[in-house]
Formats: sequence, C-alpha cells, structure tokens
Amino acid sequence: MDHKAYYQSKSGTLQGALDLIRSGDTIATPIYGNEPTQFLKRLHTIAPRVEDVYLWTMLMMGDYPVMTDDSLMGSIDIITFFYNNNCRTGHASKRYSMVPLNLHSVGRTMVETRRPNVFVAAVSPMDEHGMVYMSFDLQGTTECMAAADTVIFEINPNIPRIFGQTAIPIERADYIYEAATPLPYAPAAPSSEVEKRIAEQVVSLIHDGDCIQLGIGGMPNAVGEALMDKQDLGIHTEMLTSSMGKLLQAGVVTNARKNFNPGKTIGAFAWGDQALYDYMAENTSVELRRAAWVNDPFNIAQNDNMVSVNTAIQIDLTGQVCSESIGPRQFSGTGGATDFAYGAFHSKGGRGILAVASTAKHGTVSKIQPILTPGSVVSISRNIVDYVVTEYGIAKLKDRTIRQRVDALIQIAHPDFRADLRKQADELMLW
Repeated sequence: MDHKAYYQSKSGTLQGALDLIRSGDTIATPIYGNEPTQFLKRLHTIAPRVEDVYLWTMLMMGDYPVMTDDSLMGSIDIITFFYNNNCRTGHASKRYSMVPLNLHSVGRTMVETRRPNVFVAAVSPMDEHGMVYMSFDLQGTTECMAAADTVIFEINPNIPRIFGQTAIPIERADYIYEAATPLPYAPAAPSSEVEKRIAEQVVSLIHDGDCIQLGIGGMPNAVGEALMDKQDLGIHTEMLTSSMGKLLQAGVVTNARKNFNPGKTIGAFAWGDQALYDYMAENTSVELRRAAWVNDPFNIAQNDNMVSVNTAIQIDLTGQVCSESIGPRQFSGTGGATDFAYGAFHSKGGRGILAVASTAKHGTVSKIQPILTPGSVVSISRNIVDYVVTEYGIAKLKDRTIRQRVDALIQIAHPDFRADLRKQADELMLW
C-alpha cells in the first residue's frame, strides 16, 4: 500500500478518535504547536463513559475543560512534571499528580512512571515521501509514541516542516483526522527597567563566539535585545524563542564558532512568534532533537564557552537555588534548569548565569534569603552554581567559600535587605 492509500485507509473524524479512548487508558500529548487542540477541546466529553483515564501533560496551550473541570476526577485525571496555572489552581482537587524530573530524562521517566498506551499529536500534512513532522516539541514525544499501542495524528495544515529528528512515517499512525488550528504564539513579554538593568550585567559575561541558552519571558527577552551587538554567537538550547529568532534573523547568531554541531542551531522545542516559525520552516541550519539528547548535561558540556542564562524564585546565601516552588507549593517544575547549570559548569570556558530581580512582591520580599523558605524545592544544587546576577551587580560563586558566597550575595541584594541579611548570616554562623 502506498503512502496516500495508507493515509486514506486510516482517516476518520475527531469523534472517531475520541471513541478509541477506553477506561484505564493513559494518554500522552505534545504541547506548543504539536498540541492536538481539537482532541483536547473535546476530551472531557467522554468522561461519562470512562473511568481511571490519565492524561500526561505539561504546559497546555489552552484552557481546556479537561484541565479545569474538577468534576472529572476519577474519570480523567492529570499527571504532569511541570505545573502551569491550571495545575496550580486545581492542585487542591487532587486531580493532579506531579512527577519530579530533569528534562533530559522526561521521556524515559514518563514511560516508566505510567506508560502512555495512547499517543495523540498534531502534526504537519504528509509530504511526498510519506512523512509528517513533529515540528515544535520533542521533549518526551518520541519515547511516548514508541511506547503507545495506539497513535493518533491530528493533521494540521498550519504546521510547517521543521527539520532534525522531527520526521515520522505516516505508517506510524493508527488513526488520522484533519483539523486546521492556528498555531499557538508565546505572549509578548515586555522587559521592565529592572530586567533591562540585569540584562546589561548578564551581557557583560557573554562574549563573541559563545554558545547560548536562554529561557522565556521578560528577563531572557531583555538579554536577547542586549545581545544584538555581539558576533558569531551559537545556540544550543532546550527552547527556541522569539528573542532567539531575532538574533538569528539579525545575523548575531551564526553558529560559526561552535565546536559541537557547528553551523547548526540546536533545540528540543519551540514556542515563539510567527517570525520565529517562518525562520525555522524548512531551514536546514535549524534542528530540533530529542530532549534526551539536547538536555543531556554531557552533550551540553561538549559546547565550548557554553553560557546558560536562567532565572530563579529564591536563592539562599550559600547558593542553593529554588526555581520551581514557593515554599512547599509547587509553582512550575525543574525543567532543564539543572541540565544546563551542570552542562555549563563543565563546559570548557562555560558560564552558568542566574539572572534574578533582587526582590519580589513589589519590593517587599528579598529573593536572596539566608535560608530557603521551608519546604522549598532545591532545583539547582549550590555545587554547580556559577554566577548570580541582579540589578545591583554580579556575584561569582563558583570556586568560592561559603563566607565568600555570603558576602558576594549580600552585596547584590536589594539595599533595603542587606543589613538584615548580614544579621541573619551572623546568627546562622554562615560567615
């Protein structure tokens, strides 16, 4: 049977795809542009006829009833490794189960924790070679698809072909339906004046020819804007963002000096604006690869002069970093924070940078604390923390004693909190 004939033989409707779900199933879906939007919009409608169905998810792009309706408990529940607003809001309902992990192990951990026997993804239209493309999300998708007994494709004509490890033979699908859905775009995150001041400090640590990883949000956007005067930067990152797209289009990123995958922009997933998607489409210099490979700290470390820029919720005076909880309350997830901190730490000439505003809650709380709030998750061990940057300066922690760290971090804390930090450091005998 040729590709077109196979496609027709497996084609059906959205309702037909929903009818395949049975009690006890575990469903995994990608996110970003590969999120099967139409399937998820209607998944809650099967609740009256099923029980003990689980949905493996992450940062859903839409506010679907399956995520927000607590009455679905026992029929369709959620298992995740990264909380978003829906998860935080619904946590008390006990519909949500959190699995701690590092992003490089996400696929393996998902399969071993609760094997998804159903995999549903939005993919590009089939090309002349019988391939569809998982163009935006390779976090755990390859592993989950391989583990599934039933694979369902939502064919979306708006998904472009993006290269790397993204091509999938149409014969992998057990069921196909078509649904034209607009691509999701990352919300614009204008940088504050504080973030711009921090970005200036961060950029002073980044040199021409460095290989960079940036996150998403106002802070990384500010760093991206401040990097426009650099030359020949490279990219090895978990997430390709709008700010990276601008650096690529401006010729600031050339990947010419990379010693590992020279000439290639490497990422595991992408979420940004249309300009980013247009740049990535059918561009052989951009490759999405599995997070198991991209986020492997030993692969990250093979990039000389690897510079990782992340942020944090709270840092203690010895350098312990919490980037995912507020006290014991789960806020997000570890993601790739540890992966890139470790990789940059071990890169030849590498630098790991934590860019953090000095305060939270409108200046009433210091993000630098003597000890982490009880119950806080340590996302990055102090053993692999390198630089901490606030709007008040740069603290170098790598190869420093605890006393030196305490002193350096107090110096970059907000002036309103420095005296109290010194007092508490004395009481705790930190220096």
